[in-house]
Amino acid sequence: MTPRGRRLAGEIGRYLAVGLGATIVSFILFNGLVHGFNTADVAPLNGHPILGYVLANLVGTAISYRGTRSWAFRNRTTTHLDGGRTAFVAISVATMIIPMACLWISRNVMGLDDPFSDNISANVIGLALGNAARFVLTRQFVFGVRDDAEALDGV
Repeated sequence: MTPRGRRLAGEIGRYLAVGLGATIVSFILFNGLVHGFNTADVAPLNGHPILGYVLANLVGTAISYRGTRSWAFRNRTTTHLDGGRTAFVAISVATMIIPMACLWISRNVMGLDDPFSDNISANVIGLALGNAARFVLTRQFVFGVRDDAEALDGV
C-alpha cells in the first residue's frame, strides 16, 4: 500500500472508530427516548421518533466533532475561523436527512414501528449511507487542508 493509501486507510479507520462511539451514545439515547428503557413502556417521545432521532444525534454530533477534530483528522487543519464547527454541524445535520428518510419510510410507508425495524432503518441502513456521505464531505470541506509534513510527503 502506498503512503497515501495508508494515510487514507488510517483516517477512515479513526473516523469509523469515532463514529462508532458517537453512534453508541445516539443509539442508547434514541431507544430511551422513543422506546423507553424497559420502564413499563414509558417513552417520552414514542409518538415522535424523528424528533427523538434528531435529539439523540445532536448529542452524537458533539461527541463526533471532538473525536474527529482531535483524532480522526489530526493531521489536517481547517481554514474556518471556528475550527470547522459550523461546517461540521451543517454537514452532520444535512446528512442526518438520510437516516431520517429511512426511518420515515419504514414507519410511514412500510408501517413498521417496532424497535427492531426503527433501528435497522435508521441506525443500520440510514447510518451507513449517511456516514459515507459525511466522511467525504467532512474530509473535503471541514478538514481539507493537510499539515505541512503531510503536504511535503505528496499526499
